[in-house]
Amino acid sequence: MGFLHAGHLSLVRKSKEICDITVVSIFINPTQFAAGEDLDKYPRDVERDSNLLINEGVDYLFLPSSGEIYPDNFQTYVSVEHITKKLEGKFRPSHFRGVTTVVNILFNSVMPDYAFFGQKDAQQAAVIRQMVCDLKIPVEIIVCPIIREADGLAMSSRNVYLLDKERNDALVLHNSLQAGMQKIMQGEKRVHAILSEMSQRINKVGSAQLDYVQIVEADTFEFIDELEPGNNYYILIACKIGKTRLIDNELIKVQ
Repeated sequence: MGFLHAGHLSLVRKSKEICDITVVSIFINPTQFAAGEDLDKYPRDVERDSNLLINEGVDYLFLPSSGEIYPDNFQTYVSVEHITKKLEGKFRPSHFRGVTTVVNILFNSVMPDYAFFGQKDAQQAAVIRQMVCDLKIPVEIIVCPIIREADGLAMSSRNVYLLDKERNDALVLHNSLQAGMQKIMQGEKRVHAILSEMSQRINKVGSAQLDYVQIVEADTFEFIDELEPGNNYYILIACKIGKTRLIDNELIKVQ
């Protein structure tokens, strides 16, 4: 959606590594914001973003207007069921319908062979993969690793909202993920025990308001009670720090 950072640029570099032509779309999609969210104040700087993309050697920048994406009398939306009803979908009920609709429109406009998404929005990537599979859209979805600041904070355009103290408090997301990973590597398989440790860490931070901390199967996003050796799982967090809502996750294979 713009206001690019190193995480976005890592997707560009992966595209240039794999593809002959790289197209970047920037569109702040109104249908994925609910009332009271930050659509109006979401950071924007098209000139800055354009210069960054030129420096990366992007071939095309697609900057559609809202009217191009959603013309008058627009009535058709794409909705993926089940996987969108939990986690982000529970706290932002209309969010994924907006995401899948606009991504489908962008796919139809650009017709890419590959599309690159960041792991930070892991559930979004899983939802898009489900849509692509179900609707038989001929595009391969590639999920690229989270890019972090030196102190571990996951890069996000919304990090600019954080006040100085909140910026430090926000490290609790990464730190609690690391604590959860550590318990798993020490042999803990009970999900409730792992999540309890993580929640306690987050709740000690005064500015933090936890939406969820959860572990899901990486492919299906199904909840589980106990980890099984050899399987891949996402450990996921969504938390407000002050007024800024942040998400983060780690992908782990249980030994």
